Amino acid sequence: MSMFNRRGIFLQKLGPSAVNPNEVLVSMQFALKEETWDAKNFATTTALLDTTTLIASSSDGGQSFKIRNFNKDVDGDGDIDAEDMMKLLALAKAYLSISTP
Repeated sequence: MSMFNRRGIFLQKLGPSAVNPNEVLVSMQFALKEETWDAKNFATTTALLDTTTLIASSSDGGQSFKIRNFNKDVDGDGDIDAEDMMKLLALAKAYLSISTP
């Protein structure tokens, strides 16, 4: 996020685990950034608002993903549907394909 754009997505790759070497998790945190001026300390403070974290899990090394507890309208069309899920799954798979973020 920058000072020009308050929206952000933080992505993190987790896995594989000792139990399943093909397991991959991608954590996706959606947030809004708010900066305020702290007059007492003469400093800018930053807070993350409206954060939502979703975990995309794969047991086949990232070939396919599943997301549980899905309840986020990510495309802004007013409903939570298969299109939102497809975009999140594509984001997880695209992030996994980046070798040096």
